[in-house]
Amino acid sequence: MKTLDKIPTGKIERASKLVKTGAKIGGNYAKYLGKKIINPDTTKDELNKDNAADIYDGLKSLKGSALKVAQMLSMEKNLLPNAYVEKFSLSQFSVPPLSAPLVRKTFKTYLDKYPEEVFDTFDKDSINAASIGQVHKATKDGKNLAVKIQYPGVAQSISSDLAIVKPIAIRMFNLQGKDSDKYFKEVENKLVEETDYVLEVAQSNEITEACSVIPNINFPRYYTELSSSRIITMDWMTGKHLSEFAKTNFSQATGNKLGQALWDFYMFQIHCLRKVHADPHPGNFLVNDSDELIAIDFGCIKAVPDSFYVPYFELARPEVISNDEKFTEKLYELEILMPNDTPEELLFFKSIFHQLLSLFTSPFHKDDFDFGDEVFWGKIAALGEQFSSDKQIRKMNGNRGSKHFLYMNRTFFGLYNLLHDLKANIKVNDYRKYLS
Repeated sequence: MKTLDKIPTGKIERASKLVKTGAKIGGNYAKYLGKKIINPDTTKDELNKDNAADIYDGLKSLKGSALKVAQMLSMEKNLLPNAYVEKFSLSQFSVPPLSAPLVRKTFKTYLDKYPEEVFDTFDKDSINAASIGQVHKATKDGKNLAVKIQYPGVAQSISSDLAIVKPIAIRMFNLQGKDSDKYFKEVENKLVEETDYVLEVAQSNEITEACSVIPNINFPRYYTELSSSRIITMDWMTGKHLSEFAKTNFSQATGNKLGQALWDFYMFQIHCLRKVHADPHPGNFLVNDSDELIAIDFGCIKAVPDSFYVPYFELARPEVISNDEKFTEKLYELEILMPNDTPEELLFFKSIFHQLLSLFTSPFHKDDFDFGDEVFWGKIAALGEQFSSDKQIRKMNGNRGSKHFLYMNRTFFGLYNLLHDLKANIKVNDYRKYLS
C-alpha cells in the first residue's frame, strides 16, 4: 500500500482537499444525469459507487476527524447505500500509513526519542492504519509489543474538520436549528478524548481490570512508561479481526461462545461501570486461536449518566412500551418529545419510536436471543426502508433525543451487527452474575 509522506494539517489546506473532492462528486452527478437522459432506467448504483470512492479517497489522505466520521457512518448499514458502507468500512483498519521517515519524525516529536532508542526492535512499516493513528510491532526485554502512533495534526484539526463535515451531516440527518449544536459538540468532545492517549491508557486499565471477571475475553497490558499523550505501547495480541473471522467456517458453538463474551462485556460495562466502549466495530476486536475474544482499543468511552440510563433502559421493558402514559413520560425524559411539539408531531414521533423501540429492544424481552435470526434482521431492514422513503420524516425536525443517544445508539447498533456476524444465540441475563 502507498505510504504518506505528509498529512495536511492547516485548516485551509484540509478544506481545499475537500473542495476538490466536492468537484469530483459534481462531475459524477453530471455523468449520472447524462446517462439518465439517454436511458431513463439508469439506477444510482454507479453514482453511489463513484461518489463513495471519491469521498473515501479524499478523506483517507486527511485522516483524523473527517475519516473518523466516515468510519462511524460505515456502521450505519441501514442508513447509507451499500456502496458507501463497503468503502467507508475500509477506514476501520485499512488506510494508507505514514511513511517510515515521517513515523520516525513523529515518534521523536511525541516521545522525545527515536523508536530505536526506546525499543530493542521496531518495524518501520505499520501493521494497521486507521483514522486517528497507526500501529507498529516492536519488541523490548523479550516482549512483543504494539505501538500506536497518532497522526500529526489530528488533535488540532478536530474543530475545523467537523465544521467542514457539519453541513453534510445536517442534510443527511435532517437536523434543524441551533439545537443541533449539542450533537456536534458531543462528537467533538469524544474525538478530543480519543486523541488524548494518556486518558486512553487510564481508561483501558480501569475497564480491562474491572472486566477481567468475564470469561472468554482478553485484553492487552498497557505500558505507561512507554506511552505519552500521542503514543500508546501495549502487549502485542495475536488473532484475526472479527470481520475476517466471521467469514470463516466456525461452528455455532464457537459463535455462541464469542457472542456471549461480547454481550456480557458490554452489558457489564453499561450496568456496572456506567461507562462503555462506544466503538464496537470489527477492527477493535480479535479472535485468538483458542476462540476467545480480544478487545484492543479503548479510545472512545462513553459515560452513561443516571439521568439518561434510567429512562433509557425503562423503555426496554415491555410493560413500559405497552403503557401509553408511561411510554410518553419516558419519551419526554429522553428529549424525544418536546414541550413545544404540535399535536401532529407528538402523534407522529410517538408512533415512530414505538415501532423502533418495540423492535430494537426485543432482545431484552427474552431469556435467550438469536442474533442470527434473519426474520429479526429482515424487520430491521424493512423498518429502515420504510423510514427512508417516508416523505413526512423529511419535513419534521430531526433534532430528537438526548445527546447521549448518539454514542449509546452507536454502541447498540454496532454490538447487534457484530453479534449478527457471529450468528450468536446469547443468554440475555447471564452478565448479571458478574455484577457482584
